[in-house]
Amino acid sequence: MRIEFVATLAKVEATAWDHLVSDACPLVSHAYLAGLEVHRCLSGHGWHPTHALAYDGSRLVGALPLYLRDNSYGEFVFDWAWAEAFQKAGGRYYPKLVTAVPFTPSAGPRLLIDPTADNAEAEAIATHLIDAAIGLAAGNKLSSWHCLFPDSAQIPHFTRPDLILREGCQYHWYNQGYPSFDEFLGTLNSKRRKEIKRERRDVAAQNLIFEIVEGPDITAAHWATFYQFYCDTFDRKWGAPRLTEEFFNYLSGCPTALPVLFLARDADGYVAGAFAVRGKDALYGRHWGCNRYVKFLHFELCFYQTIDYCIQRGIRHLDAGAQGEHKIPRGFIAQKTWSVHWINDPGFRRAVADFCHREQHQIERYIDAVDDHSAYREKDG
Repeated sequence: MRIEFVATLAKVEATAWDHLVSDACPLVSHAYLAGLEVHRCLSGHGWHPTHALAYDGSRLVGALPLYLRDNSYGEFVFDWAWAEAFQKAGGRYYPKLVTAVPFTPSAGPRLLIDPTADNAEAEAIATHLIDAAIGLAAGNKLSSWHCLFPDSAQIPHFTRPDLILREGCQYHWYNQGYPSFDEFLGTLNSKRRKEIKRERRDVAAQNLIFEIVEGPDITAAHWATFYQFYCDTFDRKWGAPRLTEEFFNYLSGCPTALPVLFLARDADGYVAGAFAVRGKDALYGRHWGCNRYVKFLHFELCFYQTIDYCIQRGIRHLDAGAQGEHKIPRGFIAQKTWSVHWINDPGFRRAVADFCHREQHQIERYIDAVDDHSAYREKDG
């Protein structure tokens, strides 16, 4: 098996890459990741592509999205304390290597493997890709390689002595085959059901009109409006926006990642919007913004409208992004997430492994506590 590294996905045939992805996750499709590169989303934010490709002869059988990083912004698996500790001890934490979807805390396949491979072949491809990432980091005297948000099905590939597994927690919503939003509400306990109805009534009293626009129906005018909301959110919270208006417009014609806009307007125009990407069986909520405060409007657009969208279209899973304990009383449940870390320095590796081991127990206790405060009614028996 032959490994190559490329500095841009433009050098990889889209159909060959997407054969590895199948329809598992639109956020690792060639069009989505290449769009980030082409439309200036990575420039100036410290994401330098160096993707690993595995070939059997001339046939692409595996790939690993890979970026050289000089900071940790936009990763959502927080290692700032690690960087500070290593640098105080005289080490150099940056640059490092990262496998991730830039700016996206959503789990999905990270080892992209030929779906026609049998189990032994798939394991061999995975091993070669992991070894290639570690070899690149070690050969260039980098501090580390980090694989962020791999889906749980791929964790066995990463279970090896030289890698550290780290657990995290997010809040996701799952469709249990509800025929309507009211049927979903009926599965919640009385307190939570009443709270959601009250919030939706308060928003409805504002006489807003809600629109859902998808894919090629999203016009440049829609994107221009949403981009203002998006930039305003970043200006208030995080500084410079990461995604460009050019990239958003590009998504309207993206063949593998269907964009969805959830918009609210009044008589004077649009007042808020939320952006998501739809896959075969999941909706990935990504960003939201507004030009004036309306109480509970964030919950309406980002949760209730998106949940109803999933119910109406039979979408099984809503991934509404990182953090947010306020999702729990609105029908979301705690979901374990993963990251994988290779640390070059042996002493620092032991310290990080010890930290992750202790953190794991805290995460598992926290998830148990969240489950005890579920919004759902207890089932009889």
